[in-house]
Amino acid sequence: MGYDFIVQALGGLMSITGEHDGGPVKAGVALVDVLTAKDATVGILAALAARTSTGRGAHLELNLLSSLQGALANQGQAFLGAGKVPTRMGNDHPSIVPYQLLECSDAPLAVACGNDGQFTKLTRVLGIPDIAVDPRFATNNARVAHRDELVPILEAALSTGTAVHWQDTLTDAGVPAGHVAGIDEGLEYAQSLGLEPTIEVHDAAGVPVGRQIRNPITWTPPIPVRTEAPPQLGEHDAAVLSWLGDRLSAASSSAASGG
Repeated sequence: MGYDFIVQALGGLMSITGEHDGGPVKAGVALVDVLTAKDATVGILAALAARTSTGRGAHLELNLLSSLQGALANQGQAFLGAGKVPTRMGNDHPSIVPYQLLECSDAPLAVACGNDGQFTKLTRVLGIPDIAVDPRFATNNARVAHRDELVPILEAALSTGTAVHWQDTLTDAGVPAGHVAGIDEGLEYAQSLGLEPTIEVHDAAGVPVGRQIRNPITWTPPIPVRTEAPPQLGEHDAAVLSWLGDRLSAASSSAASGG
């Protein structure tokens, strides 16, 4: 038996999660459990695909620690490739600036400038275009080196408006930005984009019993969506036991006949 919380600690995820001057923090959900479940799904599908050409089945083995470490991506490779052990940086990105939360007049705003062109647009919208040609900030490498000087300048400009105001203004200008939303707001936003993030679920009699977040995949042509609620405790015991009994009977008959 494994516990997500313990694996987040032992596997290194906590060491890179949290503020740089604070203690280690776990992810807000049981992330490693989710990652391992997705890895299991990928492994099962790969085994089924292989069986179509080889005719052989496969025995899959997964563990929480390997799934966590497989998801460390650039942070894991930073150590393997450069021998650098990543540390906690809060919401800052280790190699892109600005790619972090920046304070506005009322709340923080996530801003992601993935290239110099987006940074130039950001400075124009904020009314500080000169810093886009300042040698300290003109390139991403320079901005990373002078992060502590740049952030106060950006936050001073952002302090003249709310996070939602700057989100809309920057997005319209082609600069990725978003306020820190609650889960309720996130679902509302997904709905506004036409993503239909939730589905209504029903009990065995077809009576609606609530909503849940849908599978994130959309298939074309569409695959019918199952809307049954999770089963009640013991709801399928009889069906499963009957199926097992049939399989055991068939196996016994085959053995008795020498098949």
